[in-house]
Amino acid sequence: METDEGTAKRRPRRRAVRPAGPVSDATPPVVEKAPVVEKAPVAEEPTASEPTASEPTASEPTAEPRRRRRIVLPALFLIVLLALVAAGTYLIVGLRATSAEDAQNQRYVQTARQTVLNLTTIHPDSAQEDVDRLLAGASGDFKAEFEGREGPFVDVVKQAQVDSNGEIIEAGIESSGDRSADVLVAARAMVQNSDAAQAEPRDFRLRVTVVDSDGVMTASRVEFVP
Repeated sequence: METDEGTAKRRPRRRAVRPAGPVSDATPPVVEKAPVVEKAPVAEEPTASEPTASEPTASEPTAEPRRRRRIVLPALFLIVLLALVAAGTYLIVGLRATSAEDAQNQRYVQTARQTVLNLTTIHPDSAQEDVDRLLAGASGDFKAEFEGREGPFVDVVKQAQVDSNGEIIEAGIESSGDRSADVLVAARAMVQNSDAAQAEPRDFRLRVTVVDSDGVMTASRVEFVP
């Protein structure tokens, strides 16, 4: 009789199958996924190269300087414009005054020239007309010297056959005022009479005082200047 050990069938052994890798004593923990919470977007802080609107940069003026510039520039332009207008007005008025004074002086000189020319020009056949022309441009003391004497003067010219042709050499203002001026006139007369066969030159230097009476120029005094 076989023993139970010999006869009893042996149970097959089961091999433990384990996963490859190190053996862990504890079972791996189960990881639970946490719920995803969406975060609000965070505004980026401005960098040095991107200035915000509230902070002005050095290159961009603030509102206050811009306002001052809008006020100062038109005011400066107005001041310059007024200065130019004032300067232009002053120049125009000065030029007009100078022009008027020059025109007045020219009239003084022209009257003195004509007076001396009439005084040094006389002919026997036109003696009376020559004296009348001289008196027409005379006034004051100069006219008083001839009035009442023009008759005898004309007779002497005719009897002596005095023939004189005057020539103005130079004339200019010596002094002038609002209504009068002293004019120096250099003249030469070619004089011939019954005793001289040829005309002889005679030079004169005279001071003629010319007065302006309501726009009418006359010679009030004529005197010889040495």
